[in-house]
Order: sequence, then C-alpha cells, then structure tokens
Amino acid sequence: MELEYYDTNIPCLAACPVHTNAGMYVAAIADGDDELAYLTARLPNPFASVCGRVCAAPCEDACRRGEIDRPIAIRALKRFVTEQFGPERGNGRVWNKVAAPPRSDKQERVGIVGGGPAGMACAHDLRRHGYQVTVYEATDKLGGAMWLGIPEYRLDRDVLGADIQAILDLGVEVHYDTRLGVDVTLDELMERHDALFLGIGATLGRGLDIEGGDADGVFKAIEFLINMNRGFSVDVGERVVVIGGGDVAMDAARTALRASEYGSEVTSEATVASDDDIDADQRSAMTEAIDVARTAARAGARQVTVISLESRAEMPAHDFEVEEAEHEGIAFVPRRGPARILVEDGRVAGIETIGVNSVFDADGRFAPDFDETDRQVFDADTVILAIGQAIDLDALGASGPEVSPRRTIQIDNDTGRTTMLGVWSGGDAAKGPRTLIDAIADGRRSAADIHRAFGGDVDDLEQEQPATFVKLSQFHRLDDDYDQIARVSVPTLDTGRRIGLAEVELGFTEQQARCEAARCLRCFANIILDVDKCVLCALCADVCPVDVISLVPSDEVDGGEAGSTALLLDEERCIRCALCIERCPPDALSMGMWKGVGVP
Repeated sequence: MELEYYDTNIPCLAACPVHTNAGMYVAAIADGDDELAYLTARLPNPFASVCGRVCAAPCEDACRRGEIDRPIAIRALKRFVTEQFGPERGNGRVWNKVAAPPRSDKQERVGIVGGGPAGMACAHDLRRHGYQVTVYEATDKLGGAMWLGIPEYRLDRDVLGADIQAILDLGVEVHYDTRLGVDVTLDELMERHDALFLGIGATLGRGLDIEGGDADGVFKAIEFLINMNRGFSVDVGERVVVIGGGDVAMDAARTALRASEYGSEVTSEATVASDDDIDADQRSAMTEAIDVARTAARAGARQVTVISLESRAEMPAHDFEVEEAEHEGIAFVPRRGPARILVEDGRVAGIETIGVNSVFDADGRFAPDFDETDRQVFDADTVILAIGQAIDLDALGASGPEVSPRRTIQIDNDTGRTTMLGVWSGGDAAKGPRTLIDAIADGRRSAADIHRAFGGDVDDLEQEQPATFVKLSQFHRLDDDYDQIARVSVPTLDTGRRIGLAEVELGFTEQQARCEAARCLRCFANIILDVDKCVLCALCADVCPVDVISLVPSDEVDGGEAGSTALLLDEERCIRCALCIERCPPDALSMGMWKGVGVP
C-alpha cells in the first residue's frame, strides 16, 4: 500500500485545502503540548491566526467525530494556540521554527498582483525560497477580502495585521495604491519580473436587472462591505432587506445591524473632492456612500431580513453563520425571489418578491422555478444584493491571459498557470468567489509551481522533513464514556452585549480547549496488519469494543480470491484503542503514524 494513502485516511487533513494536519494539533492540545500544536497549524498556513477565527473549517465537516455526535471544534482550537504563539501575541517569533526567512536570496524576481490571501500566501512561500518578491496592491492596505470583505466583529484587524506583518518581515516589498490597468499594466510588470502571480480577487458585485434596481438605497453586497470596512459611514435606515443565501449575505446582514459603528461621520461631497490623496475610484466610492449617508450617525438597522431563493436547508451559507445571524435577531424568509424594487422619490421604499417553487432541477443544477401568482411586499429603506461577485477582467488589458466561460482567468487547476508564459493566477480571480482557505491553497500551489519552473525542489525549505512512517509504542486510550462527552460550545458574546465592532466569537479557555481536544478520535494513528504473520485467529475481532473488525470470505471483497479469508477494519468507527494490537498472539497488528503532509 502506498504510504500517501494515510494522508487521505485522515479526513480532517484530506479536507483541508492546505493540508493542515488538524488531528495532530488537536491531539497535541489534549496532551498539553500547545507549542507543537501551533507549529503543526502554522506549518502549511501563513494565515493560521486569521483562519483560527474565520476559516470555513472544511476539516470540521469531514471530522469522524461528527459521525458519533458533533465534530471537534477544530477552528476554535487553532485560535487557542495562535493566541499563545502567533504573531498577534507579540512574544517572540515561534513560527520561525517552521517558516523562517531564507538563508540566501535568488536572482529571480516575482511580482504578485493583489495583496489578498492568495497573493500573500504566494509571496510568503516564494520569499521563503529566496526569490525577490514584490506585491502590487490596489489599496492602501494588504489583506484583500480579509480586510475589505470580512467584518471587523468577525476578524480583529490587529490579528490580520500581525499575520501580514509576519509575511512582510520575510523581506517582501510592497507597492501600495497601485492598480492593475490604471497605475501599471500587465506588460510593464512582465518587463520588471521573471514571473507574475495574479491574485486580483473578485471585487465587483453583481446587480439585478429589475425595475427599481438603480434606486438610491440599493447596494451590491461586496461594495457595501467594502464601503463599511474602509470606514465610510452609511445610513441604512431602520429596515434592511438582504437578497441572497450565502456567507456574504450573512456578513452584509450582520454588518447592517452595526452600520453606525464603522468609521467616522462624513458629511459633504466637498470634503471628498478636496482630498488630493484619494484617487478617482476611491472618491466615487466615497461619494456613493455619502449619497446614502446624509444623516450618518443613526443607530444602524433595527429590522434586517434575509430573503433567499433557497430553503433553509438549501442555503449555501454555513450553518454557524446563519445561527449567529438568528441569535442577533435577523429574520429569514426562504423560497422567495426579487421581482421589483419599490421606489418613492428616487429612493428605496420596499421590495416586491415572488414565490419560488424550486431552486434546482432534477440534475441538481441551478434553475429556479417561480410562482408568478405568489407576490409579497416587504418594506425597506435599503436593499443589499448578495447574489454574486465578478472579476475586473478589463484590468488585464488586451494582451492579458485567456478568460474562462465563467468570466474568470483561465488557469490549469493543478498549477495555477495561465495561458501566458510566466504568468500564474489563483484565488477568486481564477476560480470565482470561494473560501479564504481555498485562496491560501491556490497561492501556495502556484508558488510551488513557480519554484519548479525556476528549477527548484518544492521540498527544499529548511524545516520540511522527508515523509516517514513511525510505529507507535504508546497508545492513547479514550475513556469508556468518550461517546457521551458533548462538544464544548465555542464561547460568544451575549446577544445583549453585541454592540460596536467587538469580536462576537471568543476564544476557548485552557480548560475548555483541553476538554474539547480530548474528544478527538486521533484518526492520524492507523492500525497496520502484517499479512505474513496473521493466523486468522479472530482474537482481535473478539476484543474490539466497538465491533469494527471482522473476518469474511475473501470473495465478498472486491478483488478477493475464493477459498481464503479477509480481515476487515472499519476505519470510520475505529477509536484507535489498540486493544486488538495488545491481544494479537503473533504480533501481526501494530499502530503507526504517517508523518507526511502537515507535520513539523
């Protein structure tokens, strides 16, 4: 059997786009080795501290503990160790043990267009390999969607800034306020650099071609969030309707509740027009905000309603995002779509909706079917459209790379290579809006391929060790009541205290973290059978407390031969107690740990 099999047999690791060995760091927390836990979490992820707060956590969706009751709170446990050892702690540079600066510089120069998660992850890895890396950022801050799109009550800006600064400290150069297609062209960058990575994101919102769609008070969600996160106060009125069922819709709805807390009051277009340091696009965005912010200092929306085509079960938003919105009093109206926006004196007064019979066809494709006779009106002062984002492809210029049918930059998914020699791309610009961890993975994947293109070995970073398989001599045995220990709820602010921009989700205490980590089934430990020693005595099956070992005729197994016996182990239910190993008379069974991807 190929050893790489064990990477896929650890479901949390296999589900993580950057291959974080979550089981390893969760087990380390349970054992009290928090520094090892941090290093394991940090090794594949330059934004470990950020992801400890806002990652979509696909590892939790895959966690085998979820088959028993509920998955391990992996994201919150990551936050527990990053708060002790991450850049935000300010107590040294522990991460240098797995992400140290390069010992020497290479001659090749790489330009990164876009300082978002994909671009900065790419810059991080390339700089560690010793390349001369320059980031071109369109705004005055790095972070991309992490700063412009994720609300501050979800992601503390000091934490984001600390993760970014740790990358810059590797020796990454940055040119701020440099927009592709405006301040610099793709051809100019090609002349300056030996390779380019395009991580320009998807910063344009999608609108609706319906009656009233251009009225004052209608926002595209991504533009609304960008305005708010850039500090422009927006008067949303008392009644806000958000159209959409994804995570961006949840962010927009929850941000609307806190509208008055963002930035300082802006009261006149003259103030904007006189600021020589603001470019035309920034001025336009500020003016749009001011147009709906004449009274600026209101208390935010008092009634926020999310209207979605999908039913609650079909909504693409993560469950925890919806649950938090519900805790804050946001109402949900499923299975309705926008028909027209009602306008009075040029401004939004409400929205007329239409019933939805179904959202997807028999093949699971998006194909909403509406009931024209089912009409319902909702009063509104503001309507926010969270129905998708688009890429500014015009910025690429006439000589840019090919564009896919989805209106994204065409790439090879395995490498990030575009149709232009020497140009790579990733993140939302290449694959459309996805999760933060997906964008980080894209940046790292392209960095590895750029390094290969220059003749490098992707495994030559100082702290990366060759993959090995280690037999375990000591076993972690769960208590008898392991399946009765409930998941520790991640602490959050009481609903009544959720004012301002304070983070809503709080970190685990040490006791909470140890208790939650102890629930892990430790899937990274694997039972190994030496077929040459096995005598098919079945004592392992007899002693197994969860009945996951069985002996069956080989012809019942795919590829088995008639007249022989097969020993089967149900990996999904095995709790790695090692009783079978201790019982086996010929020592045919053992337990090992594959130290491959994601282990310091």
